[in-house]
Amino acid sequence: MHVNLSDYKNISLIGFMGSGKTTIGKILAEKLGFLFIDIDRVIELKDGKKISDIFRIYGEDYFRNLETEVIKKIYKNKNCVFACGGGVIERKENVKLIRENSFVVYLSISPEVAIKRLKDVTDRPLIEVQNREKTIKEMIIKRDSLYRESAHLVINNDDISPDKASDEILKRFLSSKTV
Repeated sequence: MHVNLSDYKNISLIGFMGSGKTTIGKILAEKLGFLFIDIDRVIELKDGKKISDIFRIYGEDYFRNLETEVIKKIYKNKNCVFACGGGVIERKENVKLIRENSFVVYLSISPEVAIKRLKDVTDRPLIEVQNREKTIKEMIIKRDSLYRESAHLVINNDDISPDKASDEILKRFLSSKTV
């Protein structure tokens, strides 16, 4: 399927925790002169609590409702690079809004890389479990096809630098805008 990227005024990065959405998003935004928006940070500002506290106090459903509410509002903006939360693709409504309003890039990482990158992380409620490695593997396997279906472009981000990943995204994003 050919995608006319000139239709998109934003870039959205999706992928599992630790896939590089924030790091690459900031680089992309700087190179494009776009605003960088981390959706999880917007949720924290809106609710006045950290994501881990929102999950702990109210649960995942409450968080997902907040996430959808925020997406409905912020995707009215243009010239932004959005770093989406890892589970954003679990709601069709979110995917529809994100795809309609941005060029979506899936930063794919293997379970092994995710485990390594997240080994010392303590503020991610979905992986604060007894068997973290097993949970990460299961979540990536469950979400991978949803990420791929939601994306216009897939970048394997296991072993490339954030700069190289951002250059690849920019090349695809900009080349079609000049056609």
